[in-house]
Amino acid sequence: MRVAVIGGGPGGLYAAVLLKRLDPTREITVWERNAPDDTFGFGVVLSDETLGGIEHADPEVYRALQAEFVRWDDIDIVHRGRTLTSGGHGFAALGRRRLLAVLHRRCRDLGIALRFRTEAPPAAELARSYDLVIAADGVHSATRTAHADAFRPRLTNHCCRYIWLAADFAFDAFRFEIAETEHGVVQLHAYPFAGPSPDPRPAVPPSEPAGNLGASTVIVEMREEVWQAAGLDRCDERESAEWCAKVFTDALRGRSLRSNNSSWIAFRTVVNERWSYGNTVLLGDAAHTAHFSIGSGTKLAVEDALALAACLQEQPDTAGALAAYEEERRPVVASTQRAARASLAWFEELATYLDQPPHQFAFNLLTRSRRVTHDNLRLRDPGFVAAVESEAGTPSATPPMFTPFRLGELTLRNRVVVSPMDMYSAGDGDGTPGDFHLVHLGARALGGAGLVMTEMVCVSPEGRITPGCTGLYAPEHETAWRRVTDFVHTSAPGTAIGVQLGHSGRKGSTRLMWEGIDQPLQDGNWPVVAPSELPYRAGVNQIPHALSEAELGTVREQFVRSAESAARAGFDLLELHCAHGYLLSGFLSPLTNHRTDAYGGDLTGRLRFPLEVFDAVRAVWPAGRPMTVRISATDWADGGTTADDAVAIARAFAEHGADGIDVSTGQVVPDERPDYGRSYQTPFADRIRNTLGVPVIAVGAISSWDDVNSLVLAGRADLCALARPHLYDPHWTLHAAAEQGYAGPGAPWPLPYQAGSRTPPAGRTDAPKPRLTLR
Repeated sequence: MRVAVIGGGPGGLYAAVLLKRLDPTREITVWERNAPDDTFGFGVVLSDETLGGIEHADPEVYRALQAEFVRWDDIDIVHRGRTLTSGGHGFAALGRRRLLAVLHRRCRDLGIALRFRTEAPPAAELARSYDLVIAADGVHSATRTAHADAFRPRLTNHCCRYIWLAADFAFDAFRFEIAETEHGVVQLHAYPFAGPSPDPRPAVPPSEPAGNLGASTVIVEMREEVWQAAGLDRCDERESAEWCAKVFTDALRGRSLRSNNSSWIAFRTVVNERWSYGNTVLLGDAAHTAHFSIGSGTKLAVEDALALAACLQEQPDTAGALAAYEEERRPVVASTQRAARASLAWFEELATYLDQPPHQFAFNLLTRSRRVTHDNLRLRDPGFVAAVESEAGTPSATPPMFTPFRLGELTLRNRVVVSPMDMYSAGDGDGTPGDFHLVHLGARALGGAGLVMTEMVCVSPEGRITPGCTGLYAPEHETAWRRVTDFVHTSAPGTAIGVQLGHSGRKGSTRLMWEGIDQPLQDGNWPVVAPSELPYRAGVNQIPHALSEAELGTVREQFVRSAESAARAGFDLLELHCAHGYLLSGFLSPLTNHRTDAYGGDLTGRLRFPLEVFDAVRAVWPAGRPMTVRISATDWADGGTTADDAVAIARAFAEHGADGIDVSTGQVVPDERPDYGRSYQTPFADRIRNTLGVPVIAVGAISSWDDVNSLVLAGRADLCALARPHLYDPHWTLHAAAEQGYAGPGAPWPLPYQAGSRTPPAGRTDAPKPRLTLR
């Protein structure tokens, strides 16, 4: 087998080493256009998991790396003159040049041909004479570009600039430092990659290289507008290093910074729909990138190499091996990229967190990627987490999720919300809730949540999504809902119940979800309305009637009558549904509102009707009861609502008297491309909360009590709404309390259920351990 490797970075070299070691008869050539010791950056961080894979696959490489590693456990966070330290994290790093030297030596020992200062022939040419072509040619991969029609890459440039520098001494910990300059916020990421010698010289002038004091990678990052305002777009390499050293002079102990062909870079996220084409395969940054703030570039490339080599060994042919490699690695990489994007976005919005209390700010930074959570950080450093909770006023032995929260004049006993979920179960098709809704909502109220929300309750018969949707437009509806609220207030005292009012708009007159979601009824369709004559799915859903100004007044009055009815029915909170492509959401999005009158055009015009409805409802909703608004913070589609728009929309509703914003995303247009993943919608809620200071409800794949604790304690959300977990377990909140050993006012068990407040015993697992070993 003949193998060509394009790119002599760690991923390409390690792939060559593994393939040769597994089969010495393979003829392997590596092309690297730079010199052997040319490299980008300075230090490389590898996880224990990655090192374990290296140790198993090639002990010789592992032993060589072990001798070079510097290890540390602490993270220092410096903000406004205060340093907070969190321990127990465990890092290992070494110089990138040393890593390359180890791999170069191993390649030569194995007989791999290394061609430095040599451009590789094009991948298409190599593919004709080699059995396998590994394109490890980096973020600017020429191979990926040449075969873009096959790999179908998506490249996203982000809004911060950063530069790789080095300090000639070893930091004691991984250090994040925030500098508030006259131009804006600048952040430093620094970590040691070479330790000091046992007997360093005690007094080395700052200007003199001090190799015996160790070395550290120093990355300085800031938003594009800050970079330009500081004039760094006009600075050369030396001037940039000097500027950074001056800003962080205390962290650097007065020493200078050195560069290595450094330039200010805008990070680029690389995603490919396919990783292989014929006998050519992408590896490392050519296939995917992850922001440096979670230290995963080299780690991912090395793990790619391990997986690729294993699949080539396990599969009967190259095509099968490349397919297996992608199947194995893609979900792992996707998870890492989600974490990296969350971390990247946190640093892009860093300025919004600067006024947080010191410990909360530090906790927020440490948990930014959602990889580190409240629970595992408490295992790593219980003292640090206890200090965060104490600063936040969390009572002793109380998980953050079980602290009360005041929304308007309503005090919720905990931070858990049963999210609105359409049930499509108004059995007679007339909008009246029945026994199902009593049992469904009653069970979840008994389950311990602070707030239980109804499904979207429709304000008119034509405002229903399906014939099975509930309403509040007839006297019998009010009576039926009063039965539900009375049960909740009587049988689950302390639980609040809220109603979500909405109108389906162009997404109405469709089948029950399990009969074909968003599909038109087979018969009995009713006309649908919207801001503009745009069907939800062209050729599938009916073309809606564009509402006239007079008809807008009619719809507004329908919301008012339903709100008055909801107040008489005993609901504690009212939420106006302005999300998910329903009628009011349709006015907000430029993709669904093409009006040219006062209710269309720019965002001010698109907000006009939803705000009119809000004001009219607020005027009749009792002053002592809170009112929230659910919005779609992004349409997940080009040309749609953006995160900046979402902040403006939230600000407008807050200025009109909304007590909180329930921040969801998407479901506005059918061709959306959501960035699914755990807690994937929470960054939008986070941004609104920390930009505007308005209470927010976060939603979107929040599935564990650990997530809720983390989001609340970090100040990214005030309340967390969970849907599917409450379908799986109506008593999710009570079980979360039991699993955390909490028994307090934030999650009281109903008296009839108290005997079940402990986990039932299972099979015996405490059998005596063997005490003697007989040989």
